[in-house]
Amino acid sequence: MSANVDLNHRPEPDPILVEIADYVCHQPITSQLALDTARYCLLDTLGCGLLALRFPECTKHLGPIVPGTQVPHGARVPGTQLCLDPVKGAFDIGTLIRWLDYNDTWLAAEWGHPSDNLGAILATADWLSRTRVAEGKAPLTMAEVLIAMVKAHEIQGILALENAFNRVGLDHVVLVKVASTAVVTRMLGGSRDQVIDALSQAFVDGQSLRTYRHAPNAGSRKSWAAGDATSRAVRLALITMSGEMGYPGVLSAPNWGFYDVLFGGNRFAVNQPFASYVMENVLFKISYPAEFHAQTAVECALKLHAEVKDRLDEIDKIVLTTHESAIRIISKVGPLNNPADRDHCLQYMVAVPLIFGRLVAEDYEDDVAADPRIDALRARMLVEEDKGYSRDYLESDKRSIANAIQIFFKDGSHTARVHVAYPVGHQRRREEGIPLLLAKYRANLATRFPAKRVEALYRLGQDREALAAMPVNQFMDLLVI
Repeated sequence: MSANVDLNHRPEPDPILVEIADYVCHQPITSQLALDTARYCLLDTLGCGLLALRFPECTKHLGPIVPGTQVPHGARVPGTQLCLDPVKGAFDIGTLIRWLDYNDTWLAAEWGHPSDNLGAILATADWLSRTRVAEGKAPLTMAEVLIAMVKAHEIQGILALENAFNRVGLDHVVLVKVASTAVVTRMLGGSRDQVIDALSQAFVDGQSLRTYRHAPNAGSRKSWAAGDATSRAVRLALITMSGEMGYPGVLSAPNWGFYDVLFGGNRFAVNQPFASYVMENVLFKISYPAEFHAQTAVECALKLHAEVKDRLDEIDKIVLTTHESAIRIISKVGPLNNPADRDHCLQYMVAVPLIFGRLVAEDYEDDVAADPRIDALRARMLVEEDKGYSRDYLESDKRSIANAIQIFFKDGSHTARVHVAYPVGHQRRREEGIPLLLAKYRANLATRFPAKRVEALYRLGQDREALAAMPVNQFMDLLVI
C-alpha cells in the first residue's frame, strides 16, 4: 500500500465532545446556589441590555436583516418591539447584553463573559415557546432557561480554566459559540449524538481573531462579537437538527483538526468534571462598566479621588500595581480612538475616577475623552506587575483580581498605597454585592419602562418560585416596550 494515502477510518468522537454532550443531556442541576446565582445573572444581564439601548451605535445593529420581515412566533428582543427569527434574535440580544461591557465575567487562563450565552438561550426558548403554544403544546419555563444558563456557564468556564485561546490569537467568543451550540441543540430536542455533531460544527467553524480587542486595532466589534457567536450557535444547532452530519475528529484530526490548525498542536486540559462550579463562582460586574481586570483599580481610584482631585497638576507619577493578565490586555499608551478603545485601557479607567469621582458608560464617549486632564494623567502612570497578584489570579481557591494605586506628588509627598484584591462582584463579596446588583437592575429597568412595570419586574426577579414557573413567552412579553 502506498504511504501517500489517507487512512479513511472514521474515528470515535473526540472525548471532550462526548463529555460535554453527556453533561448537557443527562446531568441534573441540583445546586440551589447555582440556580439562585443564575437568577441574579439573568436580571443583571437583561438590565445591562436595556441600558445599552440608549446608545445609537448599539441599536443600529438591531432588527431583521431585511426590513419589514415578519416572523411567525418570533423571539422578542427586550426593551424593543422587535420580533425576530431565533438566529437574528440571538444576535440582537447578545449584542445588547455585551455592548457596555457591564455583565458577568469569568477569569482564568481564558477570559470571557458566560452570560453572553443568554442571547442564544433566550431567543431559542422564546421562539420555541411561542411555537409550542401555537401548536397547543406547553411552552418552556424560565426554570429551563436558568438550567440552560448554568450549563452554558459551566461549559464555557471549565474550558477556560486552563486553556488560553488568547495565547494563540483566538477570541474567547469561540467558547460562547461552543457552549451555546450545546445547550441550544438540547433545547431543540437534540439527542446526545446530535449534541456531539453540533459541537463538532462549532469547532470546525471559522473562529474570531482577537484583533479587535487589542491596540492598535481595538474597536466596536468586540461589543457585538458575542452576539455574532450566539447567533452562529443557533444556526449550527438548527442545521444539525435538520439531519446534517458531524465531524467526530474535529479536534484531534492530524493536520486538519482544531488542535493542529488553531491550538498549537496542544489538546484541551480539562481537570474537573462539569457540574455547577462556574455559575456558583462567577464574577458580577456591579459597580463600573469597565473591563473586569480593571474593576479593583477603579475602586482604588475612587478611594483616592477626594485626596487628589484638587491636586491633579501637582502629581508627579501614579504607580499602578496589577497582575499579568491586565498588563497583557488592557495596559496601553498613545491615542485612544473610540469608546471601545477606552474601555479596554487600564490607564483611562483609572484617570476618569481620579478626576471626576465616577466611571459610567458615558465616560468613554468622545466629549468626556476630550478633557485634556485624562491624557495628562495617563502620561504620568507607571504600570508594574506584582507576581503575587498574578499567582493569586490563577489560584482556584482565590481567583483574585487585585490592583493597587499610589500617587506621588512633585513636592515629595504621596498618598497611601490603596490596594483592593477582590471586586465587589466577586464570590467572596457576594453578600455585599447582591443588594447592589439588585439596585443596578432596578435602575436599568427604569431607563426603559414606566414605574409600575419596573416594580413588577423587580418583584418577579426576587420571587424564586414565581419566576421559575413562568412560561418563557410570558416573561419575554413583560420586556416588550
